[in-house]
Amino acid sequence: MYFFPETTAAVAAEAGMRATVGMILIDFPTPYASGPEAYFEKGEALHAQWANDPLIDTTMAPHAPYTVSEPHLVRAAELAERHGRRLHMHIHETLGEIDASVEKTGSRPLMRLDALGLVGPQLLAVHMTHLDERERDRISATGAHVIHCPEANLKLASGICPIADLAARGVGLALGTDGAASNNNLDILGEMRTAAMLAKGASLDATALPAHQALEIATLGGARAIGRDQEIGSLVVGKAADLVSLDLNTPEADPLHDVASQVVYACGRESVRDVWIAGRHVLKAREPVTLDVPATRARAAEWRDQLQR
Repeated sequence: MYFFPETTAAVAAEAGMRATVGMILIDFPTPYASGPEAYFEKGEALHAQWANDPLIDTTMAPHAPYTVSEPHLVRAAELAERHGRRLHMHIHETLGEIDASVEKTGSRPLMRLDALGLVGPQLLAVHMTHLDERERDRISATGAHVIHCPEANLKLASGICPIADLAARGVGLALGTDGAASNNNLDILGEMRTAAMLAKGASLDATALPAHQALEIATLGGARAIGRDQEIGSLVVGKAADLVSLDLNTPEADPLHDVASQVVYACGRESVRDVWIAGRHVLKAREPVTLDVPATRARAAEWRDQLQR
């Protein structure tokens, strides 16, 4: 989700990466689009361009209930339904946005969305750090998915998603990092560990979100959320060969008793040795096959210098 998704899609495809790219929508003009109509037009073009690509998918991505008006939210949901796509949105990220919604409309954001018919299996509700009992029940009953971004929520002091309680209610859960501005290292293995530890600490239950469940949330849970669990998310005959090889023959992974526990509690992205996407070897012995790392780092340094001027 965010501006210039066409570039994101093109770069991801060139690198052989899977990506679900957001058709971003915000009510106000930005360098990307002049207003809602332009966002919708660009979103339609993005979807049409990548509709049949084996790696790149699209999702309707209104930014948040406080940056998109209700008529445009309804229109976004209709567009998503027409194209058979999900609806990805930042919801209940902070107490401030909830308080502002109550003051302005008399309702909390999630219940406003529910009244508009937007809360259902197609909804990817990102963050969800502040949920009352009614909202937790509603998320569970409607089949909406919650995308948990533990480290970004901690860095920004946004709050803690009640993931242990949501898991107990059978809510569909997936794991995210949020963007680099909110989470510097974007390490999904680190997110797994933080999610598992936070769940235990917040619930005062050391058995909450065990390693195997955290691993499922980070893999098959994500595939379910974007509606692609018949194709990816687990190692099953007939699914795409999306594979990650981890090196557990290291001191920090010793002694090895339970693989899932070691992966979740003892490993980070430095443990990743090889990656295949749709059977294509894209990371070989920790060296990217499809990316020019020196050129990418040099370009990042150039932009850093421009931003500091």
